[in-house]
Amino acid sequence: MKYYPLRPIQRWLVDTHFNKAKSTMMNIGGLFKLAASIDMNHFADAVNHVLETHDIFRCRFLFHPETSDLCQIFEGAVEKVFLERMSDEEFQKRMEKLREPYYLINHPLYRLYLMETPTGKYFYADFYHAIMDGVASSYLFTRAVDAAYRGRTMRKILSYADYIEEESKIPPEELKEGHQYWRDMLRPFDKRKHLPPVNVKGVAPWTQGTLDYEFKNFTEEFFRTTHLSENNYFLGATMLTMAKITGTKESIMSWIHNGRTNMREHRLMGLMLEQYPCAWDFHKDIPVIEFLGRLEGQNQIGMKYRKSLDIVYSEGLEDDCVSFIFQKHMNGDVIIADRLAELIYLPPNEISAVENALDVEVESQPTGTYNLFLDYDAGRYSEAEMKNFALTMEKVLQDMRDTDKMISEILK
Repeated sequence: MKYYPLRPIQRWLVDTHFNKAKSTMMNIGGLFKLAASIDMNHFADAVNHVLETHDIFRCRFLFHPETSDLCQIFEGAVEKVFLERMSDEEFQKRMEKLREPYYLINHPLYRLYLMETPTGKYFYADFYHAIMDGVASSYLFTRAVDAAYRGRTMRKILSYADYIEEESKIPPEELKEGHQYWRDMLRPFDKRKHLPPVNVKGVAPWTQGTLDYEFKNFTEEFFRTTHLSENNYFLGATMLTMAKITGTKESIMSWIHNGRTNMREHRLMGLMLEQYPCAWDFHKDIPVIEFLGRLEGQNQIGMKYRKSLDIVYSEGLEDDCVSFIFQKHMNGDVIIADRLAELIYLPPNEISAVENALDVEVESQPTGTYNLFLDYDAGRYSEAEMKNFALTMEKVLQDMRDTDKMISEILK
């Protein structure tokens, strides 16, 4: 049996699961209502073909017999999917049962069910986050199932196990420069300076808090007249908001990338997320356009050192840092055989499974607007404080539209 190490991001997710999560869900996936025209038996064959051809579905987590360290194998049995016909009542009971947590050690790390009731045809696809990310589950997996359903053959199937092995064999001297880069960036991080001040007492830590806020006065129209990157613009706005709220004129946080930087990785089924630290000292006054350009340059340097991010996870250098992610038109639509599969349920993935004290997500809507989602530790921040964060960020976004404006004016 061949044992593989967990990739740094896998280890981070699993450690978070064990050490901080009140829930052990950490799911990626959902329940889809399929078109009435779908041949369910043929659909089951297509799903099983995809499971057999990608080694990520054979992944099992084990404790290494010699070192006792958590590792993974890619020799597990693939659990086949069969069509189940059931009543609507039985269907509801099944959905309740699927709220149960994963068993991590030597068990399949996915749940797939094909169910047909008198009122609909359903496909439930749910993957443990440490083996699959949103891009892999919502795009690569469904694309592969659709191709198999149509009888098409995909290009050469890439092995996630091979990718892990190649990554684990990078010589330490190739990682050394990047390790120093990340240590230097994160060394000044201080929760008292780089996080909003605590304004809650008497609430247990890691209590779930969420806030959904629509930016009513900032729309996609702005980007149609500029060459600015949406991701970089909103990341810059988040960093400025943090500096304004803390009053330190500094930001140290991180931004999440899908981790796929070349064509090979864009075709690789598995977990490829990366969380890149970023830092800025706003004491030197520059215009918005220069700040955004230099921030983009910093992030490009960070991506150059992506293989050295293992030091960030292994040494916990960014624990509690604010994290940022930008999502583009994430409406959950899946197309199978030219028919829309409607997403009607998402499995719970509780805030208690999040490492950071505050997660900032900006999601673009098909209407051209943007929504801000804040997942936060309610044992640290009040809802009023998070509403203040949202209002401050909206004002920052509006101020930044004048790209010649000086940073000091925005931070006043």
